[in-house]
Amino acid sequence: MKAITKETYTVFWRHARRYRSPLAAMVVSSVLATVISTAIPLFYKQFFDILANSHAQSPGMLINTLTRIILIVLILQAIIWLFYRVSFFSNVYFQTHVMADLINTSFEYLHKHSYQFFANRFVGALVRKVNRLVDAFEAITDRLYYDLLPLAIRIIGILLVVFYRNTTLGIILASWILIYVAINYIFTIYKLKYDEANARINTEVTARLADTVTNNINIKIFSALGSELAGFQGLTEEQRKITTFTWHLGGYLEAVQGVFMIALEFFVFYIAIRFWNQGLLTIGDFVLIQDYLMQIFTRLWDFGRFFRDIYKHLANAEEMVEILRTPHEIQDAPNAKDLVVDKGNLKFTQVTFSYGAKRPVIQNFSLDIAPGEKVGLVGPSGAGKSTLMALLLRFYDPQEGSILIDGQNIANVSQESLRNAIALVPQDPILFHRTLIDNIRYGRPGATKKEIMEAAGLAHCDEFISSLPQGYQTYVGERGIKLSGGERQRVAIARAILKNAPILLLDEATSSLDSHSEAMIQDALSYLMERKTSIVIAHRLSTIMKMDRIIVVKHGKITEEGTHTQLLDRPQGVYKKLWELQAGGFIA
Repeated sequence: MKAITKETYTVFWRHARRYRSPLAAMVVSSVLATVISTAIPLFYKQFFDILANSHAQSPGMLINTLTRIILIVLILQAIIWLFYRVSFFSNVYFQTHVMADLINTSFEYLHKHSYQFFANRFVGALVRKVNRLVDAFEAITDRLYYDLLPLAIRIIGILLVVFYRNTTLGIILASWILIYVAINYIFTIYKLKYDEANARINTEVTARLADTVTNNINIKIFSALGSELAGFQGLTEEQRKITTFTWHLGGYLEAVQGVFMIALEFFVFYIAIRFWNQGLLTIGDFVLIQDYLMQIFTRLWDFGRFFRDIYKHLANAEEMVEILRTPHEIQDAPNAKDLVVDKGNLKFTQVTFSYGAKRPVIQNFSLDIAPGEKVGLVGPSGAGKSTLMALLLRFYDPQEGSILIDGQNIANVSQESLRNAIALVPQDPILFHRTLIDNIRYGRPGATKKEIMEAAGLAHCDEFISSLPQGYQTYVGERGIKLSGGERQRVAIARAILKNAPILLLDEATSSLDSHSEAMIQDALSYLMERKTSIVIAHRLSTIMKMDRIIVVKHGKITEEGTHTQLLDRPQGVYKKLWELQAGGFIA
């Protein structure tokens, strides 16, 4: 068994063992019900043996005897019914709780992965993997509990009875079952690699579908439906081929199974007739054998399918288990303490960071930001400005150097407390598909409606919210698609105002605003930055003119720093050239 398959079972068991009592009730009731149902044909054997020898008893005694047998069968069936009811309701409690725990575990573990983890994966594929893990648990549990466990108990019981009645028939039946199970097992292992390939291509289809739905505007703008459809059809054709192949394999096995069952039934009855002729078997034994053969055929016909279904769902589940096995890239240090921000001093010391060995971004970067100081970051695209903010938020860890907040290394404090101390207004705010009031409240979940509306007013959100038919109860669409870029930025600013964290990061916070809206938002940002240590990234230099200090970054290094006036006094300075270009109207 592969290590990942063992790990999948381990994940399932780790969640299942929390509910030992309903699990035990399930198993015990199912086993007892199966044992009793396996014993019932013995009473029918007795019933028909008595009928075959009816001349040996008076009619009245015969009727009483036969009636007693069918009453016993009735009572046993009632007991079986009761056990199955216990089994069913225990199973409902067990499976629903474990499935909920699995999806909660996946949710929590998934979200603890780093920013880089999500940047390298499709959202649709991740959602698909989580759902497959839960579906796999349900399917595998059903197969083990409803099919394979009763089958194992039933076969053991049947073999014991047949061996007791006739050793030769018992050996024939046992040998046939072993050969049948071995063939199915070998076939299932052979087919597993194709099931895994099918699961992978299915994930690719889902991921491509999700990616194109997310980028449907691009498809329309570039009239790319034809090429996208062709690529998607290529994936679905590959999926069709491998699905067809695996289904054909199943059909071949069923053909072999049919021949095996026909041969067994003929051979068993051929031998049984010989033993009956010798007086070693009775008429009732034929009824018993036929009943048991039908039970075995009915259960074993789908045995290979059950087994293959288990491995198929294992293959599906293993994609998510791989993620659960993947260590989190960014982890809290052992015994990490909460960050305590008394002043808001930020210090980058010899920080070096690269996206892989061939893409250095930050090189020996050092910067000391005083408490309450407002610092602007400018520089060309790709200079490392946004990466510095990502490092401060600990979306990544630097390869060298350290980042301190009030003397505390952020690598040694809890990530939650670090991010609670920082408010970020990104260039392209992403909102939840929830109401406006819920999105603003995300900055401080315990905020009152009055506080939310005050923050929205300061961010000038009320100007567009008041025009919406449902006001603050308006749903904004997936990723906030129902709002304009400027409206989303205002919501992000309102959220930051509500959060009121001691450290503020603004990454092109007014890039989606027109000049009129920007002038209003600058007032909100000035209010937001009061008594806070602030870092502001801006391409429009007019938005950072009043910063206490402006840092010019190029190739991950500081090339200039000073106030707006000081930087303009440098004739050959980068900042001065940028300012002249923008002032001259070449850059909006």
